[in-house]
Amino acid sequence: MNITMRESIRQAMAEEMRRDESVFLLGEDIGEYGGTLKVTDGLWAEFGSERVIDTPISENAITGASVGAAMMGMRPVVELMFGDFFFLASDQLGNNAAKMRYVYDGKISVPMVVRAAFGGGSHTGIHHSQSLESVLANIPGLKIVMPSNAYDAKGLLKAAIRDNDPVVFMEHKMLYGTRSVIPEDEDYTVPIGKAKVVKEGSDLTIVAWGNMVPKSLLAAKKLEEENGISVEVVDLRTIVPVDHETIVNSVIKTGRLLIVHEASITGGFGGEIAAIVAKEAFGYLDAPIERVASPDTPVPFSPTLEDAYLPNPDKIVEKALTMF
Repeated sequence: MNITMRESIRQAMAEEMRRDESVFLLGEDIGEYGGTLKVTDGLWAEFGSERVIDTPISENAITGASVGAAMMGMRPVVELMFGDFFFLASDQLGNNAAKMRYVYDGKISVPMVVRAAFGGGSHTGIHHSQSLESVLANIPGLKIVMPSNAYDAKGLLKAAIRDNDPVVFMEHKMLYGTRSVIPEDEDYTVPIGKAKVVKEGSDLTIVAWGNMVPKSLLAAKKLEEENGISVEVVDLRTIVPVDHETIVNSVIKTGRLLIVHEASITGGFGGEIAAIVAKEAFGYLDAPIERVASPDTPVPFSPTLEDAYLPNPDKIVEKALTMF
């Protein structure tokens, strides 16, 4: 079946709730209304208000309640309306959820998932458009997942719900309507911590995640058709834990690395990827590592300014051509 990423995420939650009675959902307006972005639409009707729980408008309270429930053996799936609201939940997420296994010497786990829509392109302004994966990556104890397509989104979310550690599941708003072919009646998962080569090539490696993967694929097509440059595209899929092996093996093959991400360039996770390759594959590089990312400013509200702010295929092509 060919379904959207929004539907694939909904399917993942429904299937896991049917499989495991300890799985439940909570968040603002996720019940009868179906969620602000309609990802939970229909789940309240099937599972009822005891397993699809509408909450007060308090991200810290929602996350804190989930930490407690997870410590007692439940598997909560939190919806934060937008990834920007991680800051409002940061105390419970960073100081409690992420640290419990360490504090209790492995005797207590926190099997919870925090879902949130993130990213620019919808012209929704500074409080609804940030990409905060590098901020979250600096909190030991959290796993961070950022799918780029419907197939991976379903498999990764099912894996995240079954995981015994807290997982932050970041869904790019501009990908909700994109489609993938997903096998019917198959209980599949996608492993957390494993990147994927989504396009093979021999001259340049592009590492990207989230909405930058389809943009990188468009750039790769243009580079091959117009410039004869064979591009390999690696979809990181998981930020933490990051897949060193797939990245390094690709760079060893191509000799060049271009990292593409939507978050601001300073402190972005692309710097971590560059450090990994500089250490593990430095001798194979034929050109300096380069990055395409957003500038160090808040995300503009103006559609014209936001379009100029975000990375796009033309910017990726322009940077790639400087590497030869």
